Amino acid sequence: MNDSRVAIDALRAELKELGVTSVYEVGDDGILSVWIGLVIRFRDGLYRWQEGQVKRRHLGADPGGCAIRVARRYAELQADVPSWWEDLAKILRGDAAEDYP
Repeated sequence: MNDSRVAIDALRAELKELGVTSVYEVGDDGILSVWIGLVIRFRDGLYRWQEGQVKRRHLGADPGGCAIRVARRYAELQADVPSWWEDLAKILRGDAAEDYP
């Protein structure tokens, strides 16, 4: 098992502990999608998470800390859905997405 796989699995477990259960893996590259437009990948010893154009990094040795930051942002997005979400949801998921993030 490679470092990326171990790191992504650790992060997924930490997110689950924090109640973020909608996480799923995208492709074979070890990319986690937490919410539409909020994705995380592990590369060069860092968790790199992105929300639209905003990019953040967190040390790979601290999956718990990264999970806290991501879970906090996920909760903020759920509480106040950004205006761009509807357009992005239709593009990525089609009209059937409706109100489901």
